[in-house]
Amino acid sequence: MPVNSFRHRRRFVIGLPALSVLIASAAGCSATDDAPKAAVPTPKASVTKLCRNLDKVLPQKVDGLERNDPEPSSELTAAWGSPAIILRCGVPWPDAAAKADSNPATVDGVEWIVEELDSGAQQMTTGSRLAYVEVTIPKDLVAKVGAGPLVDLAKPIKKAIPKGIAD
Repeated sequence: MPVNSFRHRRRFVIGLPALSVLIASAAGCSATDDAPKAAVPTPKASVTKLCRNLDKVLPQKVDGLERNDPEPSSELTAAWGSPAIILRCGVPWPDAAAKADSNPATVDGVEWIVEELDSGAQQMTTGSRLAYVEVTIPKDLVAKVGAGPLVDLAKPIKKAIPKGIAD
């Protein structure tokens, strides 16, 4: 067999698996298909600025779970793990604060209103901050992670969002 013919065949054989992977990637799901979904809040400009500051200091891991930001992409939302712990910044004051079954909690100097959702998930919203931050822990993780995510998020929240009452 001539040398040039061998090289051509070899490239074809080596290139075939790579080509298969490329075709499968193009035909398969995109990386964002598995991304969690979160509604993006629409706060006023001063709150949006605080939330952008928070986004810059959020950790890459929360309670050992890797960051896995939700769709649509926004500086006002973040997520970790799958099923995802979802953070939304710039949410309104929660209706749960007025409910008798909501629970106040303070974790590492950050005050939270804790609400058990009908789905079994827990939703916590900060209080006494110039922007309200909501963290939702899905039902599948509630028993596993406990308050771990709030511990990991307390320092960035205290750094980026001053105490006060949001409008």
